[in-house]
Amino acid sequence: MASYTAALIANTAVPAWHGGHRELPFLFVGSAASAAGGFGLLAAPAHESAPARRMAILGSAAELAAEQLLQRRLGMVAQALHEGRAGKRLKAAKALTAGGALGAATLAERSRLSAALSGAALLAGSALTRFGLFEAGMASARDPKFTVEPQRERLRERTQASVGA
Repeated sequence: MASYTAALIANTAVPAWHGGHRELPFLFVGSAASAAGGFGLLAAPAHESAPARRMAILGSAAELAAEQLLQRRLGMVAQALHEGRAGKRLKAAKALTAGGALGAATLAERSRLSAALSGAALLAGSALTRFGLFEAGMASARDPKFTVEPQRERLRERTQASVGA
């Protein structure tokens, strides 16, 4: 279900979403796995939370890696991910996801409180990732430079390729 949401928004004309059509499904699935692991850390006793910890760690790693790839692939459109509300949300999401994963890997097995805090951080990080990406998409759609500049670049590349051929 998480990857379907990503596929739907990536198939729009919104520059920040369409440009990341390859990475968004991985980012959304990683985020969902991270949140599921986080919920498991909140709900399960610490001594029975090994599967939730593994899911939290792997989901977080997938989410953070996919987000890095997304930013590289978007080029100048990635600016929408760093500015305004989207930038604040995504920065907080990254910190919460990384912190929650670190807590899940190191402290969650020994302490119920650490497991709960790590789980809450992962849930909040996942939610902020989704809301941040939504806001970045809206910002990229409002600013014409995110549509016009990539179009001009593609036109220049096509012209150079046809001249060189």
